[in-house]
Amino acid sequence: MVPLLAACGSTTAPYNPKEKLGPQINYTITGVDAGAGVMASTQTALKKYGLEEKNWQLQPSSTAAMTSTLDKAYQDKRPIVITGWQPHWMFTKYKLKFLKDPKNVFGKAEHIDTVVRKGLKKDKPEAYTILDRFHWTSEQMSSVMLKVNDGEDPNKAAKNWIKKNPDIVKQWTQGVKKVHGEKLKMTYVAWDSEIASTNVIAQVLRDQGYDVTIQSMEMQPVWASIATGAADAQVSAWLPKTAAKFASDYKGQYEDLGPSLEVAKVGLAVPTYMTNINTIDDLKNK
Repeated sequence: MVPLLAACGSTTAPYNPKEKLGPQINYTITGVDAGAGVMASTQTALKKYGLEEKNWQLQPSSTAAMTSTLDKAYQDKRPIVITGWQPHWMFTKYKLKFLKDPKNVFGKAEHIDTVVRKGLKKDKPEAYTILDRFHWTSEQMSSVMLKVNDGEDPNKAAKNWIKKNPDIVKQWTQGVKKVHGEKLKMTYVAWDSEIASTNVIAQVLRDQGYDVTIQSMEMQPVWASIATGAADAQVSAWLPKTAAKFASDYKGQYEDLGPSLEVAKVGLAVPTYMTNINTIDDLKNK
């Protein structure tokens, strides 16, 4: 897996719009962790758009490996197709575009919901209220993600964002009384977006007086932790598609407080300098 990515990164020439894209990148889409929802959707896209017949393949790696490969390609204006999602810092750092998806394989824009365990409103009403009010924009989330990507500790990045945005935080906490050391546990999927959101809201809750612990897990255990009451809350529920299976599997065992962020998006993306690659169909036709 790694050697293939390395080979692609070291031998690919700058993007040539006059040549077919497939041979330029060995018919490879650079992906992330095999279990990610965008990977399953991409496998479906390969079938529905007839890309499998043209020898296109999806290369699993990790988020870090994918963004590293993207960075190297971008610096040299080399061609690359990635599995992308927004909000993510890479859309702030690089000029990227999602490929149009006329077959709607990746679905419409998603939202990221806050999901809490049953009974939280009664047991910890102050935390419930703050979590229920938690809402921010892609730009706000991306600013925290970019700081973390540049090497800042996630908790420090969260604290700095809170310090610079008191009016937004006030909307979440106004009128909520302080508590004194009540324990609260949050679980999250260790995606860049969720590292940012979880650290920010966890720190807001700490400032309110809660003793908050956060723990990263795969997506299924995150949902299971809320459904069983092993954890109190998560702010990494990408819906209606990415986490659809787990939202369905645990239906009735959690409370969905609604979106903390709207207009999230997943799909295939390329750098904007690949001017003639604009739809998924273009991967096999151009």
